[in-house]
Parts: sequence; C-alpha cells; structure tokens
Amino acid sequence: MIFNQWYAILESSEVKKGKLLGVIRFGEKLLFWRTHEGEIACIKDRCAHRGAALSKGKLVSNSQEVQCPFHGLHFDRTGKCTIIPSRGEKAFIPSNFKVESYYIREAHNFIWIWWGIPQDRYPDIPWFDDVDDKFHYYTLKDPWKTHYSRCIENQLDVSHLWIVHHNTIGRGNKKVSDGPYVDFSDNLEKVWVTNRKENGNVSILPSEIEKPPHPSLVQFKFPNMWQNKFSDVARIIIAFAPVDEENTILYLRFIHKMTRIPILRGIISIVGRYFSKIIAHQDRRVVETQLPKITAYKMEDGDNLFPADYPIVIYRRIRDEMKKRKI
Repeated sequence: MIFNQWYAILESSEVKKGKLLGVIRFGEKLLFWRTHEGEIACIKDRCAHRGAALSKGKLVSNSQEVQCPFHGLHFDRTGKCTIIPSRGEKAFIPSNFKVESYYIREAHNFIWIWWGIPQDRYPDIPWFDDVDDKFHYYTLKDPWKTHYSRCIENQLDVSHLWIVHHNTIGRGNKKVSDGPYVDFSDNLEKVWVTNRKENGNVSILPSEIEKPPHPSLVQFKFPNMWQNKFSDVARIIIAFAPVDEENTILYLRFIHKMTRIPILRGIISIVGRYFSKIIAHQDRRVVETQLPKITAYKMEDGDNLFPADYPIVIYRRIRDEMKKRKI
C-alpha cells in the first residue's frame, strides 16, 4: 500500500447508527461505528485484553464506546479503554489497555481513512474537481479476488478493449493502440485512448504521439480513485478498496445528471449500473487469473510490457515513488 494517503474504503451508508461494522482493509481487521452525533469512529477490531473481536460486542455510553463481548471492557473512539469491569469502574487503567484508532473523514458518500502517520495538517481528499453532488447514482459493491494494484492497472489498460469487451465497449475491432498519450500532474494520471483498426501501419509510440485536442476520458487519482468520462453528464467512478494482498472491493458508480425527473433519473442509474456490472465482470474474469497478484515498478518475476502499457508503467513508477516518499 502507499503510506500516508487518504483511501476511500467504504460507502457512507454501510456504517449505520446503532450498529457495529467489522471489515478487513489493508489486511487489518477494523471496526466502524457512528456516535450518537453521527460521526464515524474507527479502531482496530481487537480487544487489548485477550484479542477478542470487538465487532461482536455492542455499543454503550450513548454510542460513544464499544463493549467487548468477552469480558466487558469499554473502548472509546480513540481506542482508549475506559472501564475494566473485573477491576471496578473507578480502578486505574494501565496505558497498555489501548486499541489503535484511525483518522476518518466522510466525503462524497464515501468513508475515507488516513492510512499513515498522524499529521498536524492533513491533505485534501483526492476527488475529481468536475464531479459534484448534482450527479445521481446507485453503487455496485463488487469483490475481486486480486490485489488492488491489478484492478487499477486493468482500468488503465487501453489495449484489452477489443478482445475482453468485444461485444460491449470494445466493439469495432480496434486492435492497434497508438500511443497512448499520458499526462501526470497533481496526483492525477490522465490517459487518452487512441485505438484504431489494423491498417498495415505499426502503432505510434507514446513518445511520438501528440496530445489529442479533446479532454482525456480515463483519469486516475492516487491512491485509489478512477473515472471514465463518457461526457459532461455521464461517467463511471470506481473506488478500489484494498482488503488484503489477494482481495479488493470495487465501489462502482455509474453517475449522471441527464435529467432532473426523479423516476427517469432512477431508471437511468439502474440501467447504467447493470451495464457497468457486465463490463466489470468481463474484466474480472481475466484479471483474477493474473500472477503475481501484486504488481510493482520492477517486477521480480517480470512481465514483458509493450508500448500500449505506458499508462501502467506511469502508474507503477508513481506508486513506487509515493511508497518511498515521507510526508
């Protein structure tokens, strides 16, 4: 994982008032809940006493604390133990009775976790500037059995469309990939897809292609947000939530603002989500077979890349640099 970054890891609707939610993210068992005021709390899902899952316990103290199901210890949203029942409510609590807590923000109907060292000042949430709250959508929560880096690279891959999506978005048999042209700045990787049919000419190399005059459709915001802009009023957004080294959950949204009529807006969102699911599962069938599951800028097992993989090379290089960077 890239350290010291905001990751979108859950939908806001998944954490409900009055309920505990235990999930695995980054290979860690995490516990989420909402306080009485509606704010999100997140601590490690492991009691500091003898390791029981706190997610099997219950909320107490007006949802400000969680009670361990094993021996009744209370932990607040900072992970601090406030009561050890067997010692009495007024007993001194040693400092080692503490669970790790995480800094959380809620934005764009996602729950974001700061995966890294606590900061005096946190950077902005990595969102797309041209996506506002006027877009309507329904979310598809889609588990993939592979590392999140493979899922991201698939969405930056311009040369698989004609074969993997031959009967959907890849129709037209555009096998040859000129370029592609890639631009990276401000944590945003932009990719221009310039595929064409075979005409006897060798593809143009990325270093030789000129920047297309139109805006890029494919954009990736580090560390785990992607969008495909069909138009100003319709696009797909995906948050790649890292579960562990072999599993990822895609939060896929077909978003649009084609109409303000509620019924039509809902129908368009449902149809868009269904079509997006078909496309995603065409990818998933292949991506889950890729080995090794985790990618890197310099692969020990090695893979042989060709010019159309240039967006993936950029992604791997930037990700490698960010993993080494200290914030």
